[in-house]
Amino acid sequence: MKITDFFSLLGGLALFLYGMQMMSNGLEAAAGNKMKQILEKLTANRFLGVLVGAGITAVIQSSSATTVMVVGFVNSGMMTLKQAVWIIMGANIGTTITGQLIALDVGQLAPLFAFAGVALIVFVKKQKVHHYGLIVAGLGILFIGMEMMSGAMMPLRESEAFVSLMTKFSNPVLGILAGMIFTALIQSSSASVGILQALASSGLIGLPNAVFVLFGQNIGTCITAILAAIGTNRNAKRTTVIHLMFNIIGTTIFTIVCILTPLTSLVENWTPGNVSAQIANMHTLFNIVTTLLLLPFGTYLAKLAVKILPEKQEEMEGVMHMEFIHPMETKRDTQIGLSAIAVTGIKNELHRMIGMAKENVEKSFVCVKDGKRELLEEVREREEYIDYLNKEISKYISKVLVNESNPGDSQYISALFKVCGNVERIGDHAMNICEYTKMIEKQGITFSAEVKEEMDEMREICGKALDFLSQIEDNSGKNIQAIEDFEQKIDDMTEDYRQKQMVRMQKGTCSEEGCIIYSEMLTDFERIGDHILNIGQEMGMGKVGA
Repeated sequence: MKITDFFSLLGGLALFLYGMQMMSNGLEAAAGNKMKQILEKLTANRFLGVLVGAGITAVIQSSSATTVMVVGFVNSGMMTLKQAVWIIMGANIGTTITGQLIALDVGQLAPLFAFAGVALIVFVKKQKVHHYGLIVAGLGILFIGMEMMSGAMMPLRESEAFVSLMTKFSNPVLGILAGMIFTALIQSSSASVGILQALASSGLIGLPNAVFVLFGQNIGTCITAILAAIGTNRNAKRTTVIHLMFNIIGTTIFTIVCILTPLTSLVENWTPGNVSAQIANMHTLFNIVTTLLLLPFGTYLAKLAVKILPEKQEEMEGVMHMEFIHPMETKRDTQIGLSAIAVTGIKNELHRMIGMAKENVEKSFVCVKDGKRELLEEVREREEYIDYLNKEISKYISKVLVNESNPGDSQYISALFKVCGNVERIGDHAMNICEYTKMIEKQGITFSAEVKEEMDEMREICGKALDFLSQIEDNSGKNIQAIEDFEQKIDDMTEDYRQKQMVRMQKGTCSEEGCIIYSEMLTDFERIGDHILNIGQEMGMGKVGA
């Protein structure tokens, strides 16, 4: 094998992987946050879930990318662990399409696909058509790379050392380890199976030796999802455990069957003389049969994953953290479903923030009304948490927007950025109200029963408005109107209480210091209403993300 052949092999692998990346980018740009609606509708049923996983993987030619997407979905809270099982099973079936296309020698049409895709990108002005062009061009480039790898390996037939190495893979353990390690290194089972087919087409390996390497490749592809799960929540990590269990169980079953039965010979007889097709057929058989065997036990796989990785709430107690956002996701700009993952994760974290802000607002009014200064430290700690979430979510959004290619999703994510800032400001006003307790205690200020009743009414309306914000599932005009009504009510209450305060001042029934503090509190109350309105209006801008 000459150095130029080695360079061709590397170049072919580069084109193969880049083609998959183009197809993944095209699907992400075309679907964007719509991926969430598609999955929500289709993953409730296990059979539909398997079909969705197979379909997505067939389009992007990468089960690793689909599994990484699923890890992100589970981590953001938009998919349950049970739903993830069906998608993963489908992804394992969908990834076999690449091998079948290689076996059918679709590579001869690869330049045509590449040209057609590039033509759509260059000559058509419509942005949506560009996304489809990426998918088509990516498919063409993928197979051009496959042809390059196959041609580069031809000279290896003359190498006795390499041929001798290939024969050693008849040992099941060595074959499985070789396939597992190689796939883990390049992080693509489609590419590693394609290379195995290229070796077979060059006459370097037959199905009896290749079959164990093939089984190992199915385990090796799990490494991408395992890496993707680093830093995610426990449920997302369980998704990778399910993926790993699926392939280990399948490999164990098929290894035993191939050793004890003539399955390998049977598959060889389906397409005699075409080793590439034999490998593709065995790969398809492996994943379809394993899926059919494990489909009735999908729920049990999810339960087993929970037992392997049980809940450890103590790990997060007292530690500031984001539950639904994994910052590493933004570094994987080729990940499909990133828009849906980002939007869902951000919204869930914002709901957490709103809940914390609501609790601080209510505690702050209680703190001032009842003179419970011991609540001050609790409110301050929660305010620091709100500030932390504001900073981390804002950083995450800024990174997501760099990679976002869908204009509608970009607009909605930008709106969520403004929502985050407004929630943080509500937390600031709650802290302001709570801080008045120090001055009240220092100056010995007391409030009348009438003023305390007004404080209770302020606390109640703020709580209702913030509760309503955290429960919004869609951005209909009805919801926006309800938010506007809350804000108007807060404005009317502020005006009414100021008038009553003036009457009390004229009657001399309140102290000068008490009037100043209460006036400041009313300003904070009114500002909280303004920020609630801002949040409702920003959420209303993003109907695409609802």
